[in-house]
Amino acid sequence: MAPPVLRAVLLGASNLARSFPRILSLVRQRAGGPVEVLGAFGRGRSYGEWSRLLGVRHLPGIVGSGLWREIATRAGQEPLPTVALLTDLGNDLAYGQSVARIVPWVEACLARLVEARAATVVTLLPLATLEGVPPWRFHLARTVLFPGRPMDRRDLLARARELNGEIRRLARQAGAEVVEPELSWYGLDPIHIRSKVAGGVWREILGRWPGGGGGGKARRVMGLQLLRAEELRLWRFTVRTVQPCKRLPDGTTVALY
Repeated sequence: MAPPVLRAVLLGASNLARSFPRILSLVRQRAGGPVEVLGAFGRGRSYGEWSRLLGVRHLPGIVGSGLWREIATRAGQEPLPTVALLTDLGNDLAYGQSVARIVPWVEACLARLVEARAATVVTLLPLATLEGVPPWRFHLARTVLFPGRPMDRRDLLARARELNGEIRRLARQAGAEVVEPELSWYGLDPIHIRSKVAGGVWREILGRWPGGGGGGKARRVMGLQLLRAEELRLWRFTVRTVQPCKRLPDGTTVALY
């Protein structure tokens, strides 16, 4: 089994989780060989606090997850080219967090990726899409995606604009590439990329990483949506899973935190 030729750090929430099989295929194709994937993502994921899905599944905040411990343990090993993606940065606004509270979480993630010498891509919040959402669609999306969480549309938009400005500033300081979402990526749902265009969108986003263009098309892997993070809570029970939680025949590994 060949050793990995690339390390990919993937941070995000539902957009990343929904498209992970496609993203993994694109990363392997781009690398042209086995990839070491270290991920911290999941539907409803927060960058700084424990988050829950349907009141049942709880995941730790990305900045406090075991991902960073794992990256640190590899620091003394033989260097491996590293790329990183930070996406889905808007959930914490919907959870009622202030921009002043979110910024240090994003800053900490970027600083640790700089230490890991990662070539990083950051996606902004889809502000143009959010600003074009009429009140009835905003109410519908809020009810479906964030039930039980009251939020004012004007306040949310103001905080989203402020957060995008801070993300640009932090990315510039960290030497990261910034991707601004396009209106055509979204449909009735203003925050989730449409399945019909997701392949091209992720190819465009990951194309901001340097290098690439390796081997042929990588086969999509089944069952990736069922993989478990190193630590999660189901109801009141803590569930731990040994990582990596997936090994592919080509030597690719997936570890989730």
